[in-house]
Amino acid sequence: MWDDAFPSFLIGLREGLEAGLIVSILVATLVRAEARSRLPQVWTGVLAAIAVAMSFGAVLTFTAASMPQTAQEAFGGVLSVIAVAFVTAMVFWMRRSARNLSSELKQKVSGALAMGSGMLILTSFLAVGREGLETALFLWTTAQAAGESAGPLTGAAIGLLLAAGLCWGLYRRVLKINLTKFFTATGVVLIVIAAGVLGYGLRDLQEGGVLPGKTAYAVDLAGSIDAGSWYSTLIQGVFNLMPTMTWLQVVAYVAYLAVVMTLFVRGVRVTAPKAKPETAAQRSAGASGEGSAAPKPAARRRPVWVVPAAVVAVPAIVAGLFVALGRPKPAGDQTVAVSETDCGKGFTAPEPGRQTFQMHNTGRQASEVYLVDPSTNAVYGEIEGLAPGTTRDLVATIAGGTYAWRCVPASGKAVTSKAVTVTGGGAAKPVAPVSEQDLAAPLKSYKSYVGKGLDTLAGQTRALQHDIEGGHLDRARTDWLTAHRTYASLGAAYGTFEDFDKKIDGRADGLPGGERDKDFSGFLRLEYGLWHGRSAKELTGPARQLSTDVAGLGKAFPSQDFDPGDLPLRAHEILENTLQFELTGDTDEGSGTNLATADANLAGTRELLTVLKPLLTDRAPKVLPTVDTDIDRVQKLLDAQHDGGHWTPVEKLSDADRRRLDGATGQLLEDLAPIPDLLEIRKSA
Repeated sequence: MWDDAFPSFLIGLREGLEAGLIVSILVATLVRAEARSRLPQVWTGVLAAIAVAMSFGAVLTFTAASMPQTAQEAFGGVLSVIAVAFVTAMVFWMRRSARNLSSELKQKVSGALAMGSGMLILTSFLAVGREGLETALFLWTTAQAAGESAGPLTGAAIGLLLAAGLCWGLYRRVLKINLTKFFTATGVVLIVIAAGVLGYGLRDLQEGGVLPGKTAYAVDLAGSIDAGSWYSTLIQGVFNLMPTMTWLQVVAYVAYLAVVMTLFVRGVRVTAPKAKPETAAQRSAGASGEGSAAPKPAARRRPVWVVPAAVVAVPAIVAGLFVALGRPKPAGDQTVAVSETDCGKGFTAPEPGRQTFQMHNTGRQASEVYLVDPSTNAVYGEIEGLAPGTTRDLVATIAGGTYAWRCVPASGKAVTSKAVTVTGGGAAKPVAPVSEQDLAAPLKSYKSYVGKGLDTLAGQTRALQHDIEGGHLDRARTDWLTAHRTYASLGAAYGTFEDFDKKIDGRADGLPGGERDKDFSGFLRLEYGLWHGRSAKELTGPARQLSTDVAGLGKAFPSQDFDPGDLPLRAHEILENTLQFELTGDTDEGSGTNLATADANLAGTRELLTVLKPLLTDRAPKVLPTVDTDIDRVQKLLDAQHDGGHWTPVEKLSDADRRRLDGATGQLLEDLAPIPDLLEIRKSA
């Protein structure tokens, strides 16, 4: 978690120290002016600044959470750029103002004492409020970049606590710190961090469609750098440098760093004092007490808690009103009833924006529920298997258009509600429905591919059988791998191979006798024998049985039931099994060729995506280019692990190579995950 916490720790330490120095100077000035009775006014201003900062953070969090995904990215990108501007200004301001901060604040305090308690509260509020707002904005930005809030909040808390301790030590003259050097060193580090935040923010703006160049990559090291390693995680968390960066990110990062760092370093040299200056805290805490004490105002009969309570309550109330008024009216305030006879009862035209609908099944059957555009059958949201008598939330983004509910009971015809029309609200991205007819052509193409593959496999297993019968075990090992790779490339069809798959490629797991069990057969049985010194005589029976089973599958496959809905599922499941079994070495029976099998699985996935391409291109044109890039990364990593016919066994992979391969495959699986939902067959009538 430290990689995500460090930037927030540094901003908490620096901003906390800045605010703490200001507070200590204000307190020291009042103490020296013998105006201790006015100290509560300083703390009231500080409390108000903290309340405003926390309320600001709450508003940012709610505002982002209530937006659609692309709008969240654009919003986060804009605030990241603003945070960079604030941090940059803060770094330069503190470099310029640190030596004169004490005298300036003393003058303000003297003026505030003469003008009354309200002015002193305002002085301390303005002095601390800037740091509070900067901290809230930067924390929110770093939490967005990290994808979680625990690390950034923990880092900021540690930084603020450390800053408070340092300020107390400076005030009490327990510590001596060269603040000029401190703010210079932390300024340099913050400029580097801000450059990464700028790059992250611009990437968010690209993801949100505000800026172009989303796929124009200047750096793409994902195939050679393990994104999950400790050093990669540290660099990404601290500096927001990613293995894959666009040209816009790289140019902005380099330009910001070159320009801002040059100006900062040059400014430090120009303004550097010849003699060691007295620190701001030392001047404030050790001031000689010049100036006369301001006359003490007459005490006012008012509870001491009223003003502090007010300065905390007002920002909190304002933030609460903002959240309450800004929250889209949930259509779920009125439960929408669904059943096999009456779908969408209680449904009225919702407001544009992100909405939550409470769907209650009043019927007697479980039902699929879809929010659709009745003119095109496009799906905006869905609930699968809504059981009788149950209520579940359905969240959807509503834009201008026509909407209706479609209820599809477990048995019976689909029922569609009366349509309503929504005006305004921008655009939403529904999922175009897929029918069995839409998948008919891809299914036909893929069945043809599998059929040809089975014909090839039949010839390869016969050759393997002849090798073993002739006692040519070295040749048999080579032919075994060729045949097994062919079978592995047909992975999308294994769900339809029925009992043949267990016979042809079943594992020994769960069998009473393990590898020696009489029911252990197929490729893995032969692999165990060929790589564990079994004789040709012992392997002849299993080889003949494998050849027979493959031939039987080739004859049975054309008439087997191949559910078209399995095609989109297999796009993800093939490589899910690869990650679970092949890349862990669980299925290795001695040959050390799990990576060869993984390579064949990847080829099968590529073929499957080829037949699904027309449907995916129409519905999600950005999915395939991303997946193709992922596949190329995995392919490059696999290619690096074999030389001719020799493949590196999984257990002999270096830790770095194994992490890279697992990470690249995991990323590919993540990008493949939307395909089953995009191409799910949904009833429309």
